[in-house]
Amino acid sequence: MAIAAVDLGAFAVARLIHLNGHPTDVLSHPTRPSVYALTPENGRVHEIHTDHLRFARSVAVARSAVTIRLSPDANSLYVLCAEPAAMVALSPITFQVEWKTPLPGIPRDIDVSADGASIIISMADLREFTLIDVQERRARRVNAGGLAGTVRFRSDGLLWIAARPTGSALTFFETSSARPMVDLPLAVHPEHFCFERGGGQLFVTGSGSDAVVIVYPFLTQVGETVLAGRSPGAMAVSENLLFVANSESGDVTVLSLDSHRVIAVAPVGASPSCITLTPGDQYALVLDEGSGDMGVLLVPNITHTPARTAALVTMIPVGSKPVSAAVRAI
Repeated sequence: MAIAAVDLGAFAVARLIHLNGHPTDVLSHPTRPSVYALTPENGRVHEIHTDHLRFARSVAVARSAVTIRLSPDANSLYVLCAEPAAMVALSPITFQVEWKTPLPGIPRDIDVSADGASIIISMADLREFTLIDVQERRARRVNAGGLAGTVRFRSDGLLWIAARPTGSALTFFETSSARPMVDLPLAVHPEHFCFERGGGQLFVTGSGSDAVVIVYPFLTQVGETVLAGRSPGAMAVSENLLFVANSESGDVTVLSLDSHRVIAVAPVGASPSCITLTPGDQYALVLDEGSGDMGVLLVPNITHTPARTAALVTMIPVGSKPVSAAVRAI
């Protein structure tokens, strides 16, 4: 029930900041000296001041929540709430609710378009989406044609992509008309999405195959499927590398974005569950939910020579079951 503030200069925990609840999402504000954390079981959003590494304030926006997102302009925190089912827009400055949209059922996932104009929400218990016009603050119910899981907008916002959790496919929907455009069969049950920084490649992992599926969103087609360890899950990208956490084998597979070949494997602990890159791609930080550690990989030392073992710089104990991280300079 705490946030660990890790000093990457000393490779040590600088402070443990205790919260009322178990945080699952951590977001860093790009201009304010603030980090925000969500504790879903009590529907609270917490603010931590990074200047002093101290708890600042918290607010309850629901009885329980699912996840949280920061708007592209960083002027709103969008909280996806389970009870009552709603999407709440919270001001990161005043910490007051600015507006909210009731939802027809328990939400599953949320994404915001890059221009901040649209929000898409998938439902856990309904075969539909809620599409929100942010400027008009108007919600529209959209038939999903089946259960939908993870949702993400394409980088231009003209389409959104939905995972089919009960099948092995992605469906592309046109944002303006909210109509399905194409279904793409996959070799995995899609659970985890990760975009290349330019948005030209989408990497998908999930159960059903020890592989990463590479999708070209602007061509709406599958490129190839690449074996990438055992039970690949969470991912992160640097400028030219893809990092894939393998929960069963306790390591991270590193692929070249250009060749899509595995170029390194890094043992990181028991059950890696989250990967975050530091600014400038200096380090890849790997949270291990099983061991309670954060592994640190030095990214520039990973070359494009295949089959190398990427050495850990260090493992830092950060507390029980770490699941989310945010990086910022202080």
